[in-house]
Amino acid sequence: MSDKFLKDTYNLNSAEDTHDHYQKWAGSYDDEVGEHGYVTPDRVAAALKSFVSDADTPVLDYGCGTGLSGVALNKAGFRVIDGMDPTPKMLERAATKEVYRKLISFDLADSEPIEAGSYSAITSIGVISVGAAPPETFDLLMNALPSGGYLAFSFNDHTLAERAYTGRLNDWLDMGHARLLFREYGPHLPGMDMKSDVYVVEKA
Repeated sequence: MSDKFLKDTYNLNSAEDTHDHYQKWAGSYDDEVGEHGYVTPDRVAAALKSFVSDADTPVLDYGCGTGLSGVALNKAGFRVIDGMDPTPKMLERAATKEVYRKLISFDLADSEPIEAGSYSAITSIGVISVGAAPPETFDLLMNALPSGGYLAFSFNDHTLAERAYTGRLNDWLDMGHARLLFREYGPHLPGMDMKSDVYVVEKA
């Protein structure tokens, strides 16, 4: 199988390029990342579950893509999962996983696509990263949480190398607006020898 979609991911330069890339990739995404042993969804889901024990807590899976993250959340024990993604073909694939209560489309131009306080647990798995969502997405998700809400997310090696991403996280932590509950560096795409940091933060 060709790896062109995965390798091209880290060279996208605009929101339009990113949208088109994921639209084209939707049909083969699961197979391609699966070939490389994509494990970050399971790691993030398990990390969140260690802080959110109630299986009926609604979780927003932001940037759900084809639904691999929703499958991981379901496997970890979450029963009420809503998926959100700007890419129609990715959402079509996510629907086939049958793990979501609802799937929500949104426009990347919308600066506040999530109603503030509507979810106390949000995941963003492999989303806030080089070639996907910009650093400002971290602010968007944190602002959507209520006080005491949880954000579980990941930064892969490419993203960790870009200070703008970790800078957003550190700004929230340094100002006391969020508390770091969990951070673990581990496998992301083992077949490509790529790793990721998995985090859980609580909004102050």
